Amino acid sequence: MIETLKMLDHAVLNWIHKYLSNPILDRVMPFITNEDNWIFLIIFLIIHLAVNLTSVFSEDLFNELSHFMGTNPLIQFAMQPILIFGVVFHFVMGFVLELRNKRARNVKYAKFNGAASASWMSRNMVYSGAAILAFIVLHFIDFWIPEINTKYFQGDMSGVLAGEDGYRYFTELQHKFANPLRVGAYVIAFILLGLHLAHGFQSAFQSMGFNNKYTKCVKNLGTIYSIVIPLGFIFIALYHHFNH
Repeated sequence: MIETLKMLDHAVLNWIHKYLSNPILDRVMPFITNEDNWIFLIIFLIIHLAVNLTSVFSEDLFNELSHFMGTNPLIQFAMQPILIFGVVFHFVMGFVLELRNKRARNVKYAKFNGAASASWMSRNMVYSGAAILAFIVLHFIDFWIPEINTKYFQGDMSGVLAGEDGYRYFTELQHKFANPLRVGAYVIAFILLGLHLAHGFQSAFQSMGFNNKYTKCVKNLGTIYSIVIPLGFIFIALYHHFNH
């Protein structure tokens, strides 16, 4: 078993050397900072949670916000593509940087420091990131792709269901969360997201220079953020599962 793992590790390092070592990527990498990628993710999650939380308190407000954001050209063709690209880019480039670090120094992802005493999560960010990226793909398949198909391929910008009054967004949301397997996948993904955020939030702001007298404040804020954001999404999924 050990020999098999060594062979696999050697194969990965050879792949890294072959495909991730080139002059163009070496020039681009200094401009691809983790803190920039984290800011995209932090902003995206705040906006996403704020809109989705309204579905718990007001069906009409959620429908109105969803329709506005889904038909507003500025949001659809400027803000949304940038945020989505930034979030996906965060996870993909985090994976690439992890592989390059492994090849260069054989050191796990360590934005804080490379000490052996680093937390389990800080040493395994790439794995939680890969799991969350897979979840994002599932989420796009569940919500974003059907929405794009309805609006831009079928040409239906009305936001209503055929034969029914009112917008369709709330009804579709509840329908998605009726499946217990899907809800379970969401809950697990958001738990991993919380662990991912617990390390990354503080890492991002320390990299931006908030690592002196602001360290304690940033750490506390990061802890609150990494708990509130995932719990908010989990609450939404469970609420609609049990109230559909």
